[in-house]
Amino acid sequence: MKRRNFVQLTGLGTGALMLPVSMMGNDIAPEALLEPGLDLFTKKSLADVALNTARSLGASYADARIGRYLNQYVFTREDKVQNVVNTESFGIGVRVIANGTWGFASTNDVTDAGIKKATQQAVAIAKANSKIQTDPVVLAPVEAHGEVSWKTPLKKDFREVPVSEKVELLLDANAAAMNAGANFVNSALFMVNEQKYFASTDGSYIDQDIHRIWPTFGVTAIDREAGKFKSRQAMSAPMGMGYEYMDGLESEKLMSPAGFNLYRNNYDIIEDATTAAKQAKEMLTAETVQPGKYDLILEPNHLGLTIHESVGHPLELDRVLGYEANYAGTSFATLDKWKAGDFKYGSDLVNIVADKTQPHSLGAVGYDDEGVKTKKWDLIRNGILVNYEAIRDQVSILDQNESHGCCYAQSWNDVQFQRMPNISLEAGKEPYSVEEMIKDVEKGIYIAGRGSYSIDQQRYNFQFGGTVFYEIKEGKIVGMLNDVAYQSNTQEFWNSCTKICDEGDYRLFGSFFDGKGQPSQVSAVSHGSSTTRFDGVNVINTGRAV
Repeated sequence: MKRRNFVQLTGLGTGALMLPVSMMGNDIAPEALLEPGLDLFTKKSLADVALNTARSLGASYADARIGRYLNQYVFTREDKVQNVVNTESFGIGVRVIANGTWGFASTNDVTDAGIKKATQQAVAIAKANSKIQTDPVVLAPVEAHGEVSWKTPLKKDFREVPVSEKVELLLDANAAAMNAGANFVNSALFMVNEQKYFASTDGSYIDQDIHRIWPTFGVTAIDREAGKFKSRQAMSAPMGMGYEYMDGLESEKLMSPAGFNLYRNNYDIIEDATTAAKQAKEMLTAETVQPGKYDLILEPNHLGLTIHESVGHPLELDRVLGYEANYAGTSFATLDKWKAGDFKYGSDLVNIVADKTQPHSLGAVGYDDEGVKTKKWDLIRNGILVNYEAIRDQVSILDQNESHGCCYAQSWNDVQFQRMPNISLEAGKEPYSVEEMIKDVEKGIYIAGRGSYSIDQQRYNFQFGGTVFYEIKEGKIVGMLNDVAYQSNTQEFWNSCTKICDEGDYRLFGSFFDGKGQPSQVSAVSHGSSTTRFDGVNVINTGRAV
């Protein structure tokens, strides 16, 4: 594929000039993924071209992000390979403040001349937009880090693993599912490497090498006589790890109370595909749920999505302020609730933290895309709303003087903005197992895996499904259920939390392609928790009457 030089302009204000260009990357050969990028000396020299040009044109602040984004995706179905995709995207984005206003431009002409041109355009956009800017941008101070680097800790670089080995693993998983009774199966392996270099007039030169991986599949079992089918998705979690995640270590498996394995920091795709086929077949004859109030036992791979939608998104400060509304709405968690200091977001057991440093998580980096060193902070403590997710030009609104370090852009040709960090529910402090939790339930449902969901434009009223459902009666799991979804509102739901298992059950869920913004950008984020109990939640039957 022939590379095309282009410049994308984005003015952060009304009346800005925009020349939108969609770019996922250029197709490359698998071996090209291992070709080295620019050396650090060259990156620094090129970044300095942007910073010095911006200063000379009157910018009070500038940053430059040189990015090389490498992707490999493998897709299979039954005994066939559907596609193997290898892409590379390389360029630089320059962001400036001039006359108190943001401006941004990007280019894949990563030469002195190309960078100067993009920087000139960024400054021109900022100055043009300053004519309608009412309040100048206020940036929280940030430490000058000098020349530093960070890399995802990994044991196996996916780029060094032959494509044939990845294909063989997926086809083996497909075969295992078919042998266990599946009629159809498709599987995929997503692998990403972000090589990012950030420099700013604040005095930071930061080189980062970030890796992520997500294996997944879907199996379908059919009852042709009844004209029914059931599907079961993978119980994997996308992770900020190398290819070692695919090793399937026994030490990282946890037995669910329903008798099948769940996975922590390692994944056995063949075992999971086998189990999935058996469960999909079992779903064909499982009882349909009776609507009513149930105590819910939610395992982490399921609860992560509920955390994402009902806590992660509504506590993004731009949603709270109404700056973000087009993509999935604003937020009920308005500033007055936080300022009151006593808003009961959840029960006393609910402690939810934001953490950009969490090992193996999708959002783990050393520094965000504004050069802020990442950290961990409280969002909800003992059930009380105590903070939000905010970046350098937002925290002054909260009377805070330190960015939370959660700014991100999906590519060098996108402007960075506030994104969700890892959002996790802390494990219980006292020893407490899933088995003990089940024994305490008279009428309940155990839900594992994520499924369909719906939530309103203020992130308040919602409905969530799952992957597999098991009925609990008098402290015992008595069988599989179908057609389960629960309804609640965010505050009512989190206040119904009565038990949380201890650290031994703690696991990560993740969203590999979480969308936000106009134009839309994707990011990757994890949500950790242990199995958690919620009492008296309304369950509905989602089945269709025949």
